[in-house]
Amino acid sequence: MVKKEAKWSRRDFLRQGAGAMATVAGITLVSPMAVRGTEANSRIKAGMVGVGGRGAWIADLLKEHGGYEITAVADYFARKAQAVGDKLKVPPKRRFSGLDGYKQLVASGVEAVFLETPPYFFPELASAAVDAGCHVYMAKPVAVDVPGSLKIAELGKKATTQKTVFVVDFQTRTDPHHQEAIKRLHEGALGKIATVQSFYNDEGFSDPPLTNTIEPRLEKLIWSNDYELGGSFILNCDIHALDVVCWVTGRLPVRARGAGARNRPDPHGGSLDTYCVTYEYDDGMLLSHFSEHFANRYSGNIGCIAYGQGGYLETNYFKKTWMLGGKQPYRGDVPDNLYVNGARRNIATFHDSIVQGLYDNPTVPSSVESNLTAILGREAARRQTTLTMKQVLDAQETLTLDLSGLQR
Repeated sequence: MVKKEAKWSRRDFLRQGAGAMATVAGITLVSPMAVRGTEANSRIKAGMVGVGGRGAWIADLLKEHGGYEITAVADYFARKAQAVGDKLKVPPKRRFSGLDGYKQLVASGVEAVFLETPPYFFPELASAAVDAGCHVYMAKPVAVDVPGSLKIAELGKKATTQKTVFVVDFQTRTDPHHQEAIKRLHEGALGKIATVQSFYNDEGFSDPPLTNTIEPRLEKLIWSNDYELGGSFILNCDIHALDVVCWVTGRLPVRARGAGARNRPDPHGGSLDTYCVTYEYDDGMLLSHFSEHFANRYSGNIGCIAYGQGGYLETNYFKKTWMLGGKQPYRGDVPDNLYVNGARRNIATFHDSIVQGLYDNPTVPSSVESNLTAILGREAARRQTTLTMKQVLDAQETLTLDLSGLQR
């Protein structure tokens, strides 16, 4: 649990005050908060697509929550689907594998689909789930290119129209300390924000030699090294910091100029692992973003600093978030295991939104905004040039992946 409770939002009020009955995929559910002894009626039939490291861990969190029943699993690798299926006691006939395994999972009668695959596949997987009337819980980043990002934006709107829930699992926005500090910033506590600095440091991921198919790169986060599968390091990793910047600014940058390099030993994937990108906004505000992703023992540093006219805000994923100076200084605190508890809160919100009929799906547009911001920075750094957001959006460049030799 975090040390300080967040202030109640409209969604919190509705979760407590909405009626006891909700209809999901044609099945009437009874809110577990409304009637004692009826928890089984509110258990959501969930299917897991992608049950590698994080997918299997998310499945454990669903069991811990108690409001879900995992009735189907799918993974490209049959061995993973079988192993997690055994652990979760999923019937063998509901364990699917290969590239098309998700189709069988969606058709198996699940009410909610959890997507934990390389992000290249997210637009296709989310489309199938939304089109089938399923609720969707998806990891970030939402796509690897502009067309995929815009597709997710469309799917979020469609989910709202058809009364289904769509959640993108960014943990930072669930933290009460981030929420309070950024709320004060939006109320003018720091005056005009002149410049923002964002940063991301980690140790990178294994990047083995390429083979005649991409199959070995589909697991162990190897795909983070690749443009097509993972969208590159800035999109797959740095997006955590850039998402907070988007939260602070509330808008997209208009242009970016960037540089980058590959500094990891013996690289094979195409992604850069060192980024220096300067973003410009329509009011003259500047964002300076830096990241590095190679093993040098300097890691675990994710956040941003917003410099205002009368003070500054510093946010951190692992360290203290606080605000010094200005009209409303905020002492803040260190998030309580944000990686784990942020996912727990998102899983709980997903369940509550389904049961209470909350279909506004606010995480989709904000996640698309951070995705486009990261893509602009990626392209500016990759090309070592200045690009406008309009140029990137108008180009509609699609990243294509060679799937030959893979099991369908």
